[in-house]
Amino acid sequence: MPDPRQALIDAARRMQASGLNRGTAGNLSLRAGDSTGAGFLITPTGMPYDALVDEDIVCVRLDGSCEGRRQPSSEWRFHRDLYAGRPDAGAILHAHSPFATSLACLRHDIPPFHYMIARFGGDSVRCAAYATFGTQALSDAVLLAIADRRACLLANHGMLVVGDDLQQALDLGVEFEALCEQYWRACQLGQPVLLDATEMSIVLARFAAYGQQP
Repeated sequence: MPDPRQALIDAARRMQASGLNRGTAGNLSLRAGDSTGAGFLITPTGMPYDALVDEDIVCVRLDGSCEGRRQPSSEWRFHRDLYAGRPDAGAILHAHSPFATSLACLRHDIPPFHYMIARFGGDSVRCAAYATFGTQALSDAVLLAIADRRACLLANHGMLVVGDDLQQALDLGVEFEALCEQYWRACQLGQPVLLDATEMSIVLARFAAYGQQP
């Protein structure tokens, strides 16, 4: 079984290579537990992903206590709160990708301009209300925006996706950024024609059985 710390580092580097992140922005985490209780592994604050080694990954418990030689990402609170409240959350990706961040700066939800909106769990992708990065207020806003969803925007900030595991979190992040780019480009030409509630309910039902089944 792959070492979870190295798996997290590898996924963070793929996140950078995919264009979702630049520099030390963004963060990535993986649900994990140890003898002291449930928690998660998360990338450290302010360190380039290419320089990370296993010992730089921080273990954060659900009570907020940390173990490791580094400080966790400044956004550890919304990771903690999502793991505590979302049993389906196996990995969480936060990025400052160009198109998602551009839309987040407008503070608008993304409406059903394309049926792939349903990939993220609803008939829209919400934008969380603005709050200062790294605060409990931001975490509270995120929990509201991502309820019953796999993704949300963070006002004047970036994007967030929740996956079953690291690979799905990365895949969803790439898909979400592509969807944001499509919406941004469509808006340059005019007002996109939106799918109605009936069609989106059909699409959502089809997505319940989407992909390869066991």
